[in-house]
Amino acid sequence: MTVIVRALRAEDPLDAESVVRIRRAVAPHLVTTPQAVTFNVARANPAQHYLLLVAEENATVIGTARMGIVYDSPLPGQAFLSLQVHPDHRGRGAGTLLARSAEEHLATAGATSVHCTVDDTPATRAFAEHRGYHPSRAAHWQRVDLAGGALPPRLSPEDLPPGVELRTAAHYTDDPRPVFAADAEVTADEPGDVDVDLTDYDDWLSHTWHHPCLDRDLTMVVEVDGRVAAFTAAHTDGDTRYLSAMTGTLREFRGRGLAKLAKNESLHRARTAGYTDAFTANDAENAPMLAINQWFGYEICATEIQHVHELA
Repeated sequence: MTVIVRALRAEDPLDAESVVRIRRAVAPHLVTTPQAVTFNVARANPAQHYLLLVAEENATVIGTARMGIVYDSPLPGQAFLSLQVHPDHRGRGAGTLLARSAEEHLATAGATSVHCTVDDTPATRAFAEHRGYHPSRAAHWQRVDLAGGALPPRLSPEDLPPGVELRTAAHYTDDPRPVFAADAEVTADEPGDVDVDLTDYDDWLSHTWHHPCLDRDLTMVVEVDGRVAAFTAAHTDGDTRYLSAMTGTLREFRGRGLAKLAKNESLHRARTAGYTDAFTANDAENAPMLAINQWFGYEICATEIQHVHELA
């Protein structure tokens, strides 16, 4: 049968469910839901030129790709591409069609460099390099078993250092701006090929704070003398999967174990809430966070290689 590529039909729930099915088959560590798939399409900033494509064969979705401009990067022309083809349907041209369509869309949107994460396997790396993508940084996905694994002891409020308080993100519902300021500083220091500057508070509210996977009761914020000092953002699928979407400490508070404190409390709460699989990802050269995750019992479950392609 012929493989065709088309845009996701947001009004068709089967499309979003198919995207989730493929992502989980290719990368079980990804935490997503059909609601999140359609949310990202509906809420995309126009400057992002966001597009979600699916590859279809015999009325069955067998592959998907999402792409867009990194509009909050100080370097213009940077774009991202994430592509997955179901393992049972590879070798039929779906990946090639998705990549070609994505690159055409991004070129029209003004992209000059396309950044794509590729599984660290010979087949997927060969596919990327054949299309002119060159390897760059590596990142490790890690998993900890919340159902059967042991977590570090949970601290009671009385055991916290003087002046330190733990709050959930729900505490900031009326005014999330302190969380935004912390996220902006931590994101600016995050290692990666593309720098990102979070400066638009309303845009952050729309895409980060109101994201359907963000669990505000499991997202923990550490305050020191009333100021936000560290946080860990928790994404969940409402079923079994939990993801540490971002963990960090503001510069002046680093070296005091505050990120550990936030993450430990969040993981304990996630286990109590019934989540069984906790995932996180770190740049392979981010030694401090890799050490923290090893302390929690995380083990590497997948490795991705960032690849870059310069568009003509």
